[in-house]
Amino acid sequence: MTTDTSPASNQQVKEKISQIRKLPSALSWVPASVTVILMLMTLDYLFNLGLLTFVTGLETQFYYAVVALLLPLVFLLWPIRSHQQEQPIPWYDYALSAITLAVGGYFVYNAVPILERGWAFSAPDIAIYASYAYWVLIIEAARRAGGLPIAIIAGVFSLYPLVADIVPGPIQAFPSTLEQTAMYHTMSTESIMGVPLQAFAGLVIGFLVFGVVLQKSGGGKFFINLAFALLGHVRGGPAKVSIFSSGLMGSMSGSVISNVLTTGVLSIPAMRRIGMSRSFAGGVEACASTGGVLMPPVMGATAFVMAMFLDIPYSAVALAAVIPSILYFLGLFIQIDAYAARHNIKGLPAIELPSLKQTLKEGWYFIFVFALLVWMLLIMQREAVAPFYATALLLVLNQLSKHNRWSWADVADTLSSAAKLFAELIAILAGVGMLVGALSMTGLSGTIANDFINIAGGSVPLLLIMGAVTSFVLGIGMTVTAAYIFLAVALAPALIQGGGLDPMAVHMFILYWGMLSFITPPVALGAFAAATVAGARPMATGLQAMRLGSVIYFIPFLFVLNPALIMQGAPLMIAAVFVQAVIGIILFASAMQGYLMGVGRLGYGTLQEIVIRGLVLIAGLLLALPGGGMVPFSQWELVGLAVAALIPGVLLARLSQRHHQRSPNASIV
Repeated sequence: MTTDTSPASNQQVKEKISQIRKLPSALSWVPASVTVILMLMTLDYLFNLGLLTFVTGLETQFYYAVVALLLPLVFLLWPIRSHQQEQPIPWYDYALSAITLAVGGYFVYNAVPILERGWAFSAPDIAIYASYAYWVLIIEAARRAGGLPIAIIAGVFSLYPLVADIVPGPIQAFPSTLEQTAMYHTMSTESIMGVPLQAFAGLVIGFLVFGVVLQKSGGGKFFINLAFALLGHVRGGPAKVSIFSSGLMGSMSGSVISNVLTTGVLSIPAMRRIGMSRSFAGGVEACASTGGVLMPPVMGATAFVMAMFLDIPYSAVALAAVIPSILYFLGLFIQIDAYAARHNIKGLPAIELPSLKQTLKEGWYFIFVFALLVWMLLIMQREAVAPFYATALLLVLNQLSKHNRWSWADVADTLSSAAKLFAELIAILAGVGMLVGALSMTGLSGTIANDFINIAGGSVPLLLIMGAVTSFVLGIGMTVTAAYIFLAVALAPALIQGGGLDPMAVHMFILYWGMLSFITPPVALGAFAAATVAGARPMATGLQAMRLGSVIYFIPFLFVLNPALIMQGAPLMIAAVFVQAVIGIILFASAMQGYLMGVGRLGYGTLQEIVIRGLVLIAGLLLALPGGGMVPFSQWELVGLAVAALIPGVLLARLSQRHHQRSPNASIV
């Protein structure tokens, strides 16, 4: 079997999804050069080399330099309207890019007096005018790179301090003048230069580079080949390949859409070949790609921002995400296996699959590099520099390999791809940073938690439901990172203080529910991207994705109710809760598709299926649910209730199967 993507097909999909325009040949060197400069600055800053102290000598100066370097790219790469990406760059975008560079350079140059003389509260006139300009430019950059909803939310909230005294009800706060607001946004460490940007500059850059290099050096192709070699022959094999490959690729890239476009062009046609419908194949890929962003060791930018908010090592966030991601992929795997068994769908012939031995021979070093990264993250606790060591080793080993060795064109392509990723993220994080800054400036970030608690009447379950709905709604209109940042400031303290919930569990809860918009109609961006690849109807693909990924809707509630599922607690307790949750997820996923391993099809006929699948579904939920606390049953009581629902369900399924076999009109399935 060949694993080369179809260039035409892949390009068509990318053109439909991407809004980035191609630079003229005279400027084609700019993105790659920006990446090189950014890498030099970051290495000098993180390793304290002392070679570029004029931009890295001061922490805030380095942050200003990162923004000043990347933000001008946004106006060159993203047109003012999305449909204009094929048109030449207009003069005003060149002007905006140059102005952004000049204003950004001004703040880099004056970083020392900004800090030492407290310009965030009293600045010279020229600094105030520069602040006005940066304010507007960042909102426009966020609109182009992140979309109109982000720009509206960030823009409205950035203006909030001006009217804080006249807004109604609990969100009333101390007002500020236009000058004070502009100075605070651009020259304090609580707004544009706040936690989101600090996480990007200190942690995210290295991991994004590692992900881009891994993909461009053939890592994606290797993991897809490995998945086909291991799982392509089993029942429903290509769908299971999608889970394996998309999980690994998503963990590297941190992007649902790019994950779909990378692995979907291979896995979706393979799923179609063995008899799966277009919408089902697209739904599988969308769910697998979404789960990949939640899977350690690399989980995308949001996880690094979370580590900064919680003031813990990134490795702690990655470790906490292990069990939830296992449960999610397990539920997806079981649903696919049950679907394939119920519909008698086989795998691909062995002759069409890549050789496992040959695949490992050609790409063994990708696994070795991944292992080095995990070791440096979890054992050495060097998350800031770990991806740079891993990337350096990967580049060396890749050049020694005759299969994936880079040419100079590959180097330029990799550097350009990284620059586009950096520019998009910096625009979004800078814009959302002003939202955080507005809440900090008015003092609302300290009181809004109490307001949420009052609205919920002190009810923790109601607070959780409010949190889930708010996260989902914001996830529809904003990127996951932007939605998470807003809720981490506004809602997380309410859940932690008012509900007495574990901080890590609360922040993970917000992250998970923010991701759900990728597979949940009416938006379902991940599912719609997969539908484009599969040639399926978008809404039908979204509904399939919602059904296949249904386990993710309640996993966040499980680890909020029992933090043992995010590695918080005694080892024995973690193991016991994990095993019970695994059994519960297996039963739940089997009920969703109507087929249980060791039992077979769960009923024939509509009424029988509703009853039997309902009993197995209830048993699964009861087993997965942690007892005690907010749940009015102990763990053993829940197990007893689950068994009481499961046994009748299994017996009824057996009786239904026997009756069906005796029927003269019995079908194969």
